[in-house]
Amino acid sequence: MLIKVCGMRDAANISRLSALKPDYMGFIFYDKSPRSVLGHTDPLVLMDIPAEIVKTGVFVNSSAEEIKAMAKLYQLDAIQLHGSESPGLCRDLKSEGLKVLKAFHPKSKEDIKATEEYSGVCDYFLFDTPSKSHGGTGQKFDWRLLKSYKGSVPFFLSGGIEPGDLSILQELTEIKPAGVDINSRFESAPGVKDIEKIKKFIEGLRADK
Repeated sequence: MLIKVCGMRDAANISRLSALKPDYMGFIFYDKSPRSVLGHTDPLVLMDIPAEIVKTGVFVNSSAEEIKAMAKLYQLDAIQLHGSESPGLCRDLKSEGLKVLKAFHPKSKEDIKATEEYSGVCDYFLFDTPSKSHGGTGQKFDWRLLKSYKGSVPFFLSGGIEPGDLSILQELTEIKPAGVDINSRFESAPGVKDIEKIKKFIEGLRADK
């Protein structure tokens, strides 16, 4: 199962986390988030991240021009779209050679069906807890909703995942996420990841391969 750690912005914390070799590291480019890298994190910090880790920029309803500019400046490998972005924008970004992850915030089975028009223009979907603040709630949604997902696009499970969920994730059978996305439940402060908690979580999840 892939492991994505999201929401870092401190240079030393980023360096220590990258040494754990998560599959994806997510950086937030949304100025209303307390974890935003904008105006805080020097692009050079991301240049030291090992090449095998997918550097992912998280955007909320940004323009294609802004996303492409940040992708170039920060040398991003992937883009996560966490707002109401269109399939056309996903297609545009893929044409630039970027991986695309599109987030959905399901409250019902109808929300799961909304993924269908994005099939073919995204590398992954990401299912997260509904929130007016576009993430970072630390709360779970009803994972049982994902039983109705029948699409071919693999997905990340996100929203309130915490260290104690390791055994639950290892035993998931009815839904089969390609990966998990962790954030606020693994922090000592907003944007500062607890390295020891993440180390144990990664080791536990990878030991289950």
